[in-house]
Amino acid sequence: MAATCDPSTTEEEEDLSFLKESSVSLSCEEDDSSAGWRLRRNTTRDTRAECDDWGRSAGSSCSISFILPLDSGVYWCESREGATSNIISITVTGGSVILQSPVLPVMEGHDVTLHCKTKTTPSNLPAAFYKDGSLIRTEPTGHMTIHHVTKSDEGLYKCNISSDGESPPSWLLVEEKLTTTAPPTSEATPPTSGHLHLEFMLLRYLAVFCPYFISTVLMVSLYRHRPTDNGPSISMATTLSNQAQQGLAEDYDEVAAVSTEHDF
Repeated sequence: MAATCDPSTTEEEEDLSFLKESSVSLSCEEDDSSAGWRLRRNTTRDTRAECDDWGRSAGSSCSISFILPLDSGVYWCESREGATSNIISITVTGGSVILQSPVLPVMEGHDVTLHCKTKTTPSNLPAAFYKDGSLIRTEPTGHMTIHHVTKSDEGLYKCNISSDGESPPSWLLVEEKLTTTAPPTSEATPPTSGHLHLEFMLLRYLAVFCPYFISTVLMVSLYRHRPTDNGPSISMATTLSNQAQQGLAEDYDEVAAVSTEHDF
């Protein structure tokens, strides 16, 4: 069985389970070339040990012919400059049952199949599958498919074959699907406070001056239709009311008394 350390990914950990005496091959992979990357590991018996101390190296790959429980630990790729890849956590069990599950995160909406296998019997046997310690169901063929996985399916899984025992737990990681939201539809822009203020000022101006203008027109009209005589002329002044003057004072910076004088 092969496993890969991706040097372009950091601060992630992947869990792998292997049966005792299995053959395992690890390799470092990059987009273009993996030259200069070497595998290292930390276990209960060694720290930052290179492949030559515990396996057979071939460039950026390392193979273990018969993996043992003592080989359980964390493995990673490291460059000559000290850069490191993501970490792979390997668990080696002395039992005969193992649960095979995806190492990398599974995208929401995809299907995932878990396989419960045994070293002693090549054919698939009925297996019970558990999530976070609770029984999900028993499958007669030894594999269980989760359709359209969601974030709630993430957790610790294990399986049990009655004739051979229980597998080590394996973590299933589910990655949330990114959703794009449509931009909000354009709506009529409500009038701003500035526009409302200008409209209010205009209405107020009309309310103040229109009665005055109409009264002036009526007076002029009456004057033209009135018979004339040789009497003395009469001077008549029409002044805006105090209320109108106060309204104009609020709308404008300059306060003026507006008056119109008519001679009759």
